Amino acid sequence: MEGEELVDDVLPQPGAHGWDEKEGQRHEMKGPFHLPPGPDAFSFVLFQSTGVRLEPGHRAELLENSKVFDRMLEDIRQAKQSVHILVYIWRPCGVSDRIIEALQERVSAGVRCRVVVDPVGSEEVSGDKDFDQKVERRLTECGVEVHYYRPLAGKVLGRLLGRNHQKLVIVDGRIGYTGGFGIWKVWEGDGLHPEQWRDTHIRVEGGQSVCQMQLAFSRAWQESGGSLLHPVDLPDQCERGPVRAGFIASVGKLGMTDAERMVRLVIAAARKRLWIANAYFTPPKSIMEQLVHKAHEGVDVRVLAPGPVHDVPLIRASQRATYEELIEAGVRIWEYQASMMHAKTMLVDDWLTMVGSTNMDALSLNKLGEGSMVLADKEFNHKLERCWMRDFQHSREITLDTGGLTNPWRRIARRMTQMMGQDR
Repeated sequence: MEGEELVDDVLPQPGAHGWDEKEGQRHEMKGPFHLPPGPDAFSFVLFQSTGVRLEPGHRAELLENSKVFDRMLEDIRQAKQSVHILVYIWRPCGVSDRIIEALQERVSAGVRCRVVVDPVGSEEVSGDKDFDQKVERRLTECGVEVHYYRPLAGKVLGRLLGRNHQKLVIVDGRIGYTGGFGIWKVWEGDGLHPEQWRDTHIRVEGGQSVCQMQLAFSRAWQESGGSLLHPVDLPDQCERGPVRAGFIASVGKLGMTDAERMVRLVIAAARKRLWIANAYFTPPKSIMEQLVHKAHEGVDVRVLAPGPVHDVPLIRASQRATYEELIEAGVRIWEYQASMMHAKTMLVDDWLTMVGSTNMDALSLNKLGEGSMVLADKEFNHKLERCWMRDFQHSREITLDTGGLTNPWRRIARRMTQMMGQDR
C-alpha cells in the first residue's frame, strides 16, 4: 500500500534529523522532515497531518490584486442557490458598493446570501462603526443575513487574539475564492501605488476543495449564530479540471494547529526551490530552523516581504530581525517597494504552490482562524513564478550591508510578536 511504502521515509528515526533525546524536547514535534518526492507522497503526509489530501478534479485560476473582485462579481451575479462570504475586513468603499448591489440582485432572485465578518478587522477595535452603519444596514435591508464572528464583549485578551482571519467567498457550493483580500479600498488597485496593496488570490472550481471551503464557512457561520446549511449548499462535486488541490482550514488552539503543520510540510517538500511571499514574515523558531536547513541543503530559498510601505511597523521590525540569520545561511530576501505587499504564497520546486490567508507569524499560525489552498500543478506553479518575476522588478534585495543586520529594537519587536502566539 502507498502509505506503508512511505512511512519509513517520512518519520524521523533516532539519530536522524528531527530526533532530539533531550528531556522535554523528545516529546515535541520536531523537524526538519525529509519527505519522499512528488505529489503522491506529499498528499499522503499532508493527509496524515491535517486530514486533507490533494484531490484531483479542480480548475484553478490565479488572480492578482483587484482582478479578484471582477471575477468574483461575475460568479455572484450568476448564483442560483447561495452566496457565502467570510472576511476579516469589510469597510465602506467602491468595491463594497458593487458587492452589495450584486447580493441585492441575487436575493431578489431567491438566492440565499450569508455574510460573516470579524469585528476586529471591520470595526470594534478602532471604534469605527462604519460597517454597522454603512454596510451591515444595507445588507440586512436587502435580505442578506449578516453575523459577527465572536463579538468583543469585554475585550478579553484571549478573545481579542482568537479571531477569524479567513477570506472566503463560495458560490453555489461549487466555486470558491480565497487569498489575502478584504473588502476595502486598499485592495481595489494594481499593487503599484502606496495606497493600493499588492496581493494574490485564487479561484477554484470543482473537486473537494470547494466543499472544504464551504465547511470552513459553515463552522464560522454556526459559531456566529447562523443556522445549519441546507444539503443543497454542500452538493456533490464534479471534476472540472486537472489540478490536484486541498484546502486546509485552521483554528487557533492549544498545541500545533493545522496551519503550522501545513506550512512545515510545504517547506519540507522543497528540493530545489522554496520561494515565500508573506505579508507578516516573522516565523517562529521551528520554521526559521527549517528555512536555514533548506538553504544549507542547497535549496534556492527566497523571501519576498513588505518594504517601507507597511501597515504594522512593529511586525516590520520583527520581520527584519530574522534577516541576519537567514542571509548568513544563504537565504535571499527582497522587500517590495511600491506598496504594502500583502500576499501569502509559497512556491515549491516546479509543481507545488500555496495561496491563502495564512501569514507566517506566531499569531496567524497559533491563534487565528486561517485557510489556504495547496495545489500540485506545474502550470499553476509556473503562473505564480511569473508573478514573482514581475514583483522582483518592484523590489529591493536586502543584504547584510543594506539593512540586513539586526539591532536591539528589532530583537525586542520580534520577542513581542512571538509572545502573541504563545499559549495562555
